Amino acid sequence: MQNETPDFSLDQLSSQSTEEKSKVGWYNAQMNFKDKMSYADYLSLTNLLSAQHPCSSNHDEMLFIIQHQTSELWFKLVLHELHAVLSAIRRDALQLAFKILARVSRIFEHLIQAWNVLATMTPSDYAHIRAGLGAGSGFQSYQYRQIEFLLGNKNAEMLRPHIHHPEIFTQLKHALDTPSLYDEVIQLLVRHGFVIDQERALHLPAKHNQTLERAWYKIYRAPRQYWDLYQMAEKLVDIEDTLRQWRFRHVTTVERIIGFKTGTGGTSGVSYLRKMLDTVLFPELWQVRTTL
Repeated sequence: MQNETPDFSLDQLSSQSTEEKSKVGWYNAQMNFKDKMSYADYLSLTNLLSAQHPCSSNHDEMLFIIQHQTSELWFKLVLHELHAVLSAIRRDALQLAFKILARVSRIFEHLIQAWNVLATMTPSDYAHIRAGLGAGSGFQSYQYRQIEFLLGNKNAEMLRPHIHHPEIFTQLKHALDTPSLYDEVIQLLVRHGFVIDQERALHLPAKHNQTLERAWYKIYRAPRQYWDLYQMAEKLVDIEDTLRQWRFRHVTTVERIIGFKTGTGGTSGVSYLRKMLDTVLFPELWQVRTTL
């Protein structure tokens, strides 16, 4: 059967009068998109909305899939923003960096609230879909791992789940071996005259640095004198604060749904996630609060 253009005019599509349409505010809205880009075209909605492929007939699997897919979209935006922040700091474009860092914090606040939706899934609901996950686990999220690396939580072991995918492995290896956000901030402090011992390998997580803590101490003691650096410190604390809250909601939601079962990816599940709560990205910025 050939596709034919329906034999009716646009006026016949609605019984509303021109006056009625004008009252509701959409009288002049575009209605014909044959040769124009529409909302769905711009967002590639056909592809996006056809990317959910449940492995079971269980009603709750759609929630599980969309929760994680939307998280990955937000992770993509976080990476986009963090790369822009790194570039801005290198150029000393600090006002731009502050704006973007504030946005990253707001993204994580949104992701924190998203756990509340997944938490409506009960242990019984999850039991019906768990088998379909195979060995799949959020532990294997390469975007989240790249975010961790860019924020300084580096661990070469975390490359191993991605060896089978050369392009992803290369991206993660690059993030592991290049300066993190905190590394770039340290260079910013050096450019402002602070003397900081920087002897450490870039592929290793940062350890507490006494010279760096002294620099932050001086900045926090005289915020007006070092206002931009003071703002940078607080933006970093905001990022870590919201990330800690995200991790806490993650572990709480997982415990609520699966208890202390082993994770689908082979981790110890809740026990592993609880250990991650102890991760400190910017140790000197937290320690200086005690020192002041």
